[in-house]
Amino acid sequence: MYTKAFIPYGGYYSSPFAKWQGTLANEHALILGAATAKRWLLAKGWEPSIFDYTYHGQTVVQHRCFYGSTWINSMIGADYTPGVTIMQACATATTSLNMAAMALETGLHQAPLCFFADRLSNAPHLIWPNPKGPGGEVIHENWNMDNFNGDPINKKPMLVTAENVAKRSGFTKEQADELAICRFEQYQDALKDDRAFQKRYMFPIEIQLNKKKTITLDADEGIPPTTAEGVKALKAVIPDGIHSFAAQTHPADGNSCILLTTKDKAAKLSVDASKTIQLLSYGYARVEPVHMPAAPVPAAKMALEQAGIKIGDVKVIKTHNPFAANDLYFMQQMGVDMKAMNNYGCSMIWGHPQAPTVARLVIEGIEEAVMKGGGYVLITGCAAGDTGAALVLKVS
Repeated sequence: MYTKAFIPYGGYYSSPFAKWQGTLANEHALILGAATAKRWLLAKGWEPSIFDYTYHGQTVVQHRCFYGSTWINSMIGADYTPGVTIMQACATATTSLNMAAMALETGLHQAPLCFFADRLSNAPHLIWPNPKGPGGEVIHENWNMDNFNGDPINKKPMLVTAENVAKRSGFTKEQADELAICRFEQYQDALKDDRAFQKRYMFPIEIQLNKKKTITLDADEGIPPTTAEGVKALKAVIPDGIHSFAAQTHPADGNSCILLTTKDKAAKLSVDASKTIQLLSYGYARVEPVHMPAAPVPAAKMALEQAGIKIGDVKVIKTHNPFAANDLYFMQQMGVDMKAMNNYGCSMIWGHPQAPTVARLVIEGIEEAVMKGGGYVLITGCAAGDTGAALVLKVS
């Protein structure tokens, strides 16, 4: 359990997420993310010197990303601030926040910034030298699609992992459809009153088209409308499976930042010092091969145990749910009602740009807990390689 890791209220943002091949499709994720973070710091009135280290989360490589966090920091204006780049697929943000919390606990850092940016659109097509190949033919890799369609360990697509969990647990397509409809309706609550909930944390992206023209993306883009009739009419992608396209997430582009610091500094930097946000614990797990959506459950149990609480003590639950099977399994194993989790949105609906995904879940969880008058927040989700990771926070 951590005792020294705090997040200033308002010390975070998430950009809108754009479905891949949309408005952000041709923007360099790191350059765009750094420009957004720089504008956000300016809007907060914070100098870049406010943070002493950076945990830079990224899953999809971008041009010249070799320099990672140091390049990011210089673009933000922190030329003398060091950092590290972390890559753990969907759990990148979870693990980055945990590492920042560990550093605070030991006194190594005083105010680490966790920065996340990814672009799944127009992902790289890589070639590797292969002198022993016929005629020196190169080895090639499509960074996104090759890995979505099969891991190098078991050679199975990610969707198969979801169907395996569904089959073992006895879930039906009707249950998956019901969950997809519920999650879309919950997202609609975030759009009410001119997107009042999202405006609590969402920071717009500005794209410089040329010297005279700039466009602004200030809301999620590319989210398909979902109706009960439409969902039920869709067939499962895999014959005899339960997941239609409505019951799974879509790749996206976006960025986000979360500042961790000491309790005293968090109070000084908070937009409301009466609100205290503490990161309490981290959990992790790896389950049997090709059953990825089951991993968030043991990860969540570990994080709850480390925090010294039970699932019944939790006020807000947010999950990274790329497939309906993720939430169906969590609900079954943890005894949680469908509508008692993922209020206001989740990755199944607003998309999955990899590294920024769980950061947005954390931010939304904080804001929901504030609206409810405080309480424990649990964030959990799966990641490539049949792994899971979870965090517990306390909002006072």
